[in-house]
Amino acid sequence: MKSTISDVQKKIKVGTHGEDYGSWMSNPVFYVFGGIALVTLVLTALSFTVFRITVLGVVFAAATVILVALLCWMAWIRRQYAFGKGGMMEKVHQTILSSLDFDGHGSLLEVGCGSGALAVRAALTWPEAKITGLDYWGAMYNYSKALCEKNAASEGVGKQCGFVHGDANKLDFPDGSFDAVISNYVYHNIMGADKHALLLESLRVLKKGGVFVLHDNMKPQMYGDMNAFVEKLKSMGFAEVRYVETAEAIFGSKQRAAMMMLGDSAMIVGRK
Repeated sequence: MKSTISDVQKKIKVGTHGEDYGSWMSNPVFYVFGGIALVTLVLTALSFTVFRITVLGVVFAAATVILVALLCWMAWIRRQYAFGKGGMMEKVHQTILSSLDFDGHGSLLEVGCGSGALAVRAALTWPEAKITGLDYWGAMYNYSKALCEKNAASEGVGKQCGFVHGDANKLDFPDGSFDAVISNYVYHNIMGADKHALLLESLRVLKKGGVFVLHDNMKPQMYGDMNAFVEKLKSMGFAEVRYVETAEAIFGSKQRAAMMMLGDSAMIVGRK
């Protein structure tokens, strides 16, 4: 039976046991920009006091102001997504899970599980399901298989969840392996990949009759015509397929979503 957003909110509570789900804006990226800002600040001071080159000092001062403004914006985004603070990621997860017409039995795959937050949510929502989280865990993100396992264990679903290293371009699972497939803000980060091919690869491992919700920042310049893609899926035998824009529902407005670089948030939902 399909869960409603209210059902999901009642069933789960994430962020209460000291788990580390990280942030949409990864720590390495944040710290790199912080380090650069500190360097430009030092160079500003040196330009005015030691080198006595006013023009150079003004240039470094301007760069410092821009970098500090960028850091403030990044910090605001991090806070908006943090569990227990801005709560945006909680809304994202609730939207995805409540849109999945899953009866809670069988196996569920999350493509691009990051720190395991959505996989843990799915496990708490459907305690009889077997959850698999897959991720490449690239160096630019402070996530890992060990972190996912720690987070799942801290919520009491460690035995229900399994996490594996993998590539969304070519999933290491046979056709029709899972009863449900979900993904959240993953595909747009995979540089050079055809987005429709990525979606089809995720759907390849879905069983006949299985359900899916694939959510991403589906920019037209990256994804092309998604309505045409929906029609393609229908012609392939997929049922109940819908393309749903989520920016307003999750963030309140497309403008606010755009401030978080997610103005084209949308998902495709359906059944194989």
